[in-house]
Amino acid sequence: MRAIRYAFFASLLLIVGIGPAQAAGRARPAVSEAAIEGEYDPGTIVIKTAERRLYLVTGQSTALAYDIAVGKPSEQWFGRSFVSKKRENPTWTPTPSMREKNPKLPQQMGPGPKNPLGVRAMNLGWGTYRIHGTNAPKSIGSAASAGCFRMRNADVADLFERVHVGAQVVVLQ
Repeated sequence: MRAIRYAFFASLLLIVGIGPAQAAGRARPAVSEAAIEGEYDPGTIVIKTAERRLYLVTGQSTALAYDIAVGKPSEQWFGRSFVSKKRENPTWTPTPSMREKNPKLPQQMGPGPKNPLGVRAMNLGWGTYRIHGTNAPKSIGSAASAGCFRMRNADVADLFERVHVGAQVVVLQ
């Protein structure tokens, strides 16, 4: 009887458009459809730092748009890269330059609510930059990071499922 009730409840949630993440109390991604200028292949990530937006190209001149936090002005970079690795519940290791600026940083921080990488991370190229979640969602929309691109955890989890290793990343001003 319990299994029948569970199946009924799960079916009802799907009918009203609530997936498992929302039923468990997690936020829905704040993604919207948007137009994008330029010729990009579907699956390309275009980041516009001045707009504080990340676009996942879905078709000719169309994309999904996410709000992000970008690097501090002294830490921003522009150009092309690619998604070289995807990690769920990543471990954060501060870079040597971060530790130089703040020697009190831990050597590493495992998954959990204090981890600054949030619930997902996508490494860019062979360097130290990433698109990742955050434990500071109020930073979204600002220039706050050390060069990485921060997203709300629900948003980065959504993007993580849509993007493949090797996806092109274009960072514009």
